[in-house]
Amino acid sequence: MYSVFVDGQEGTTGLQIKERLTRHPEVELLEIDPEKRKDTGERQRLINAADIAFLCLPDAAAKESAALCTSDSTRLIDASTAHRVDPEWVFGLPELDAGQREKIAAAKRVANPGCHSTGFILLVRPLIDAGILPAGTALSCQSLTGYSGGGKGLIERYEQADEQTRARLQGPSHYALGLTHKHLPEMQALTGLTSPPVFTPLVGPYYKGMVVTVPLHAWQLASVHTAEAVHAQLTEHYADSRFVTVQPFDASGQVDGGFLNPQGANDTNENQIFVFGGDEHILLMSRLDNLGKGASGAAVQNMNIMLGLPEQTGL
Repeated sequence: MYSVFVDGQEGTTGLQIKERLTRHPEVELLEIDPEKRKDTGERQRLINAADIAFLCLPDAAAKESAALCTSDSTRLIDASTAHRVDPEWVFGLPELDAGQREKIAAAKRVANPGCHSTGFILLVRPLIDAGILPAGTALSCQSLTGYSGGGKGLIERYEQADEQTRARLQGPSHYALGLTHKHLPEMQALTGLTSPPVFTPLVGPYYKGMVVTVPLHAWQLASVHTAEAVHAQLTEHYADSRFVTVQPFDASGQVDGGFLNPQGANDTNENQIFVFGGDEHILLMSRLDNLGKGASGAAVQNMNIMLGLPEQTGL
């Protein structure tokens, strides 16, 4: 059995990781006394007693928590944004390229990806690597997510709202309108784009589930120039992937009356990829559970790889 500690287990991501770990057959969860969860000395003791410690904290606190780790045997998985483009940390997206699993398996420090960036990177990176999409392409990306992606504060806003506020929250709402969303650095760096996309996230009036979309013009592509050819490339790239699945090009079975349900991958660790379009316009879509493959499920998948376990264990 491996010992695991979750630093910040009262937050949304921490609670979800803890829930998955309670049914994991190969780990023992180290618990902190609720009265000591802000006690630096006790947290440090538990971090250094663990084989794997998850950091489920705001960015500044995650950096402070990482500095508490002095044991050569403790390995860290950071669920915050703090280390995702830090070269001393391995980016925790096993499907990034052919060698990423091996990097995660050998890593002492792994930075778990963001939910929006997971969907975006899985759509764009294979096309850039294959020379189909030039790295200098000016891209846009829209992402619709459930309100749990905003953590406790946003969950309370939706679930404890008075009648007047609830009426205002019935439709999806744009946010991060300053175009400086915290996932943008990893969206650029881990795809190889020379500039970040114009990114417009939205939050919807439902708990979890998301769809990330990237529109393309066929003339932007360097080699293949149809939606069906792009679909074939992505299908080949992810053919051996356990958790990234490319749906059939004619995805009518996944579309209900012309609508793609953003909650369709909920309670899984899957990122489902869809390609729509024809000879002129192409629409790439990722559907995932923002608390699954977009956060806690991905963290447990990374833990499994680091411990040499089948990556689907407990998922």
